[in-house]
Amino acid sequence: MVGDLRDLRFEARGRAADARPRPPSPVHGWWIAGLALLSALVLVAVLLRGPMGERLWPQARVHTLTGEAAQALARGHLTAADGSGARELYEAAMAIDPDRVEPRAGLARVAEAALAQAASAEQQGRFEQAHANLRLARQLSIPRGRADAVAERLRRREAAVAGLDGLVSRAEAARLAGRLHGDDESALPLYARVLELDPGRPDALRGREDALSALLEQARRDLRAGDIAAAATAIAAARRYDAGHVDLPDTQARFTEELDALRRRADADLTRGRIDEAVATWQRLQRYDPTDAAAAEGLRRAARAFAVRAQRLAADFHFDEAEAALAKARALAPDGAAATSAQVAVDRARRRLAQLQAAGNGPDPARRVPELLRQAADAEARGDLLTPPGESAYDRLRAAQAIAPRDADVRRAVARLLPSARDCFERHLSANDLARARRCLDARDALGDEAGALGQARGRLAQRWLAIGDERLAGGQLGPARTALDTARSLDPSSPGLGEFERRLRTASAPAE
Repeated sequence: MVGDLRDLRFEARGRAADARPRPPSPVHGWWIAGLALLSALVLVAVLLRGPMGERLWPQARVHTLTGEAAQALARGHLTAADGSGARELYEAAMAIDPDRVEPRAGLARVAEAALAQAASAEQQGRFEQAHANLRLARQLSIPRGRADAVAERLRRREAAVAGLDGLVSRAEAARLAGRLHGDDESALPLYARVLELDPGRPDALRGREDALSALLEQARRDLRAGDIAAAATAIAAARRYDAGHVDLPDTQARFTEELDALRRRADADLTRGRIDEAVATWQRLQRYDPTDAAAAEGLRRAARAFAVRAQRLAADFHFDEAEAALAKARALAPDGAAATSAQVAVDRARRRLAQLQAAGNGPDPARRVPELLRQAADAEARGDLLTPPGESAYDRLRAAQAIAPRDADVRRAVARLLPSARDCFERHLSANDLARARRCLDARDALGDEAGALGQARGRLAQRWLAIGDERLAGGQLGPARTALDTARSLDPSSPGLGEFERRLRTASAPAE
């Protein structure tokens, strides 16, 4: 029994001893430390191969690039768009360390190699490659004399191979056929190829001179025909082939004069009320030069003129024509205030016509005519010639005309009212009440006044508006001056002084430099 208990305690102590941690083996510890060091070395290697390594040890990167560049140079791989050429690798090394001698010396060796390759390609008849290598040598600052010597040998060999006599013959045939420029087989490009290979060749120089003279003559014909774009293209081509040609300054001067003449013509058309013609000219100028500020301003003025025309047509109840004029104004200036204001006037004229027509509607509209004539006479006796709207003598007569335009009594009433409308115009014009004078003038027009008398009255009123505009301009009130000008133009597009006043207004409105 006692022996068994002793054995049990002995086993328990053995198990406890086995459960205590044992000290690590020396071999096991070295293995863990080695693994950690290896991981650290791998991480450092990765970092040194990337941007961080280049920032920490840039000289290592310069050394690598220089070595790769030397290898590319040894293979004859001098330049490449993907950066693998000797030139690009040396330049990358210089970008990291501009003071390093090796990359700069390497670029000099690339230049020498490029010149050598150019000479070799020239001897083998590979002209395109020779030109490319020669350009590279020049870009890398090879001495000019050495590069020029290779270039001269290249030019002579190309001339011999190309057959310059044949090129000159083809150029001459193209010139005589009128094919002066536009493709590689036209006269001027062919002459240019000959003169590039043999700059002093007399027949090519004479042929190019004749071709350029013919081209500039064609440009002048295009100008006379109004084809600005074609003339501009011809002049630009002539300048490209020989900027010192004797006919070029005169043709360029004529081109500038034609542009100025077109601008003046557009201004004159707008002043005379030929708005569509003015717009067509300004749009031609814009097609040639989209940045032409004068053409852009001209189109804005044309938009305002169309808007004024729309208002005048609406006042005479010609709504189809008014809407057409409004559409043109919006097309030229979609956000213009003039078109918006004109639309309001057109809508107001529509409502007024609806009121007049409503006054004539009923079971028997013809019975309304005598009553309307009586009301017109009463309004005229009161002096209500044009106002108030809908109750004036003028409005009552218009309503009667809408119902019975051929009625004899209506015609007599209109004829009787016309002198009153003329007197109304003169009275308000003398008082310088130009807005009421304009309404009286519109009444004269609607009542059928003769065209000559109306024209004279419009001209007088237009001159008054110009005088108002001159006063506003002198006072620095550019907006009211512009309104006065537009009103004068709507009354009489050919009124004297319109163009001169508009030029003054444009000058005053131009931003100070």
